Amino acid sequence: MTHEMTVNGVRRSVGADAETSLLHVLREDLGLKGPRFGCGAGLCGACFVLLDGHPTPSCDTPLWAAEGKDVVTVEGLGDLDTPHPLQRAFLDEQAGQCGYCLSGILVSAAALLARNPEPDEREVAEALDRNLCRCGAQRRMIRAVMRAAREDRR
Repeated sequence: MTHEMTVNGVRRSVGADAETSLLHVLREDLGLKGPRFGCGAGLCGACFVLLDGHPTPSCDTPLWAAEGKDVVTVEGLGDLDTPHPLQRAFLDEQAGQCGYCLSGILVSAAALLARNPEPDEREVAEALDRNLCRCGAQRRMIRAVMRAAREDRR
């Protein structure tokens, strides 16, 4: 069966079983390697994508749930020539360490800034609470999100 969705602004048709995880479709069928497999239970955030603007664990989201919706992965936020303000800020603040969780953190932060362009540190920490990072870079990540919010207002 064919499923239709918009991925990073491009309408896509995917022929796969409706119960296939969205993460599998993004990585294996569409070649988007940004979302990563972490816990496989939707608990760690490494696989987060924006589904109609909401951070969503793609590892436990079946393909049928993305039918007709907008999916944004970290690749859809920006690119090397025109990075998203969050991607620039994370580089400037050296907020990534191993980088495994960053794609999910960046889409969670992008969702926060879309609904609240002037968050305080507590709001940033709450928005990233579902994203697990074992590297201990959380303070730098919060600084990076705050920096992106400030620079986006200029």
